[in-house]
Amino acid sequence: MLRAGALLTLGGASVPLTGCDLLDREEPPRPDPLTPLFDEALRLAAGLRAAATAQPDLAGRLTPLAEAHEAHAAELAQLIGAALPSTTVTPDDPTGTPPGTPPADRAATLAALRKAERAGRDSATAACAAAPEDRAALLGSIAAARATHLEALR
Repeated sequence: MLRAGALLTLGGASVPLTGCDLLDREEPPRPDPLTPLFDEALRLAAGLRAAATAQPDLAGRLTPLAEAHEAHAAELAQLIGAALPSTTVTPDDPTGTPPGTPPADRAATLAALRKAERAGRDSATAACAAAPEDRAALLGSIAAARATHLEALR
């Protein structure tokens, strides 16, 4: 009789647990590790566009660089399944991206852009080194482009 009572107790105790969603919960999907690189490409492009607007004499140098970042953002968006924003991203990143209004001085503008590109190059290089093979080629290309942007901004 004790054995039957124990089995009923144990069997009865397991029934509510099987219907409990505590054991069946799925974790929400984690953001792709390349999302920060995607966001950074958008910020760099926006910073270059803002600087080209504020310094029209630099537009010929800065516009191709902004277009390269926009192309990288489009490739990354496709790779990670992100949507490109329909509006321009404001470059307000505290890691060195130029502020929303570039400096009025040409030298200061170029220095701020070089600082942002240097940080971008470093993050792209780190992402490339940590990436699986199927992503390394794109990330290596982005890192190389950002390194050449530094030369174009001298």
